Amino acid sequence: MSSRLARPTNDRMIGGVCAALAQRFGTSATTMRVIFLLSCLLPGPQFLLYIALWILLPSEDKTRAAW
Repeated sequence: MSSRLARPTNDRMIGGVCAALAQRFGTSATTMRVIFLLSCLLPGPQFLLYIALWILLPSEDKTRAAW
């Protein structure tokens, strides 16, 4: 389990946010995507949070270059 939160380059569907969260919490990307889609049925800013994380989380290839 990685301690740094970065969007992976190989398991992206749209932005890689769900894949990054799945890696961080030790679950599958599919499970995280289903949780996100189900949470979109509830009122709240889930979609805006996804976009914010897409902008704020660095890509995995950029974090490797920084190391």
